[in-house]
Amino acid sequence: MGIFFNKQREKSPVGKGKVISFLNQKGGVGKTTMAFNTAHALAQGGAKVLCIDMDPQSNLSYLFNIDVNETGATSIFQLLINSVRELKPLHRAAIWTDVLCREGDIDILPAGQELSGLELTVAGINGARQLILKKFIELNSLKTVYDYIIIDGPPTLGLIVVNILCASDGAIVPFRPDDFSRKGLNHFYEVLEDISDMGVSQIPEVLAHIPNLVDSRRKQESDDLLKIKNSLDEHFGGQAVVTAPFLNKAQLVKSQSQKKSVYDYASKEFLPLQGQFNDMAQIIKDWSKESHSEH
Repeated sequence: MGIFFNKQREKSPVGKGKVISFLNQKGGVGKTTMAFNTAHALAQGGAKVLCIDMDPQSNLSYLFNIDVNETGATSIFQLLINSVRELKPLHRAAIWTDVLCREGDIDILPAGQELSGLELTVAGINGARQLILKKFIELNSLKTVYDYIIIDGPPTLGLIVVNILCASDGAIVPFRPDDFSRKGLNHFYEVLEDISDMGVSQIPEVLAHIPNLVDSRRKQESDDLLKIKNSLDEHFGGQAVVTAPFLNKAQLVKSQSQKKSVYDYASKEFLPLQGQFNDMAQIIKDWSKESHSEH
């Protein structure tokens, strides 16, 4: 207790690790599958990777064969509550290493349905509610332990997403090539601007937009994709990064249904997907290297 409340204590080391979030307010864009396989791509390259599931639906935890709703195990929700001093009556004896699960080469802090109550739970605190996740990561020096921290967020634009954005160094935005996604992306960038205007935290750099679940046979999707690209170019002054489309292929559905990454399959039909996720990992690694050289 004395150490925790000692204002003179040394600051936790920041570390060189990078926090990358996968976000889109629109559901059904394959965000969780993108986060899951990109984490595996980074781990395949030798990086130390932590996944944090920040979606109350817990789909990322599910892909890692974890269900805290069923087991009653402690989740990221309790860790976040424990990191808020004003919520001391709600603290429970748990540190992040107690909650940590390991699946293959990747560590994960799982989510449960209780995370949906975060906004209500922290409504009365005086501190910056937008920075709870950021402070949790800093307090536990997670960036000194991991090269990359991959966060999967919910399909909303509420307090959880604002926390994710404030905690992230970079963001990746999967989207479907349709008119709803175009509107959703506009709302996403409005939230980024709002956070920037608040001045509570530096906003993450958007590393890439991923056209996902694309049906190349439908002309309407090609037209919508072009509209979205033009809209992003307008927003970014022609500098928007839009990756090659991920096609709506059976292999991605198969791997997801079997709770496996695309790297768990040796057959040739998975090679194109493995190549695409390797490209995603390379975008992250190149950006991370450039970011370190700037500092």
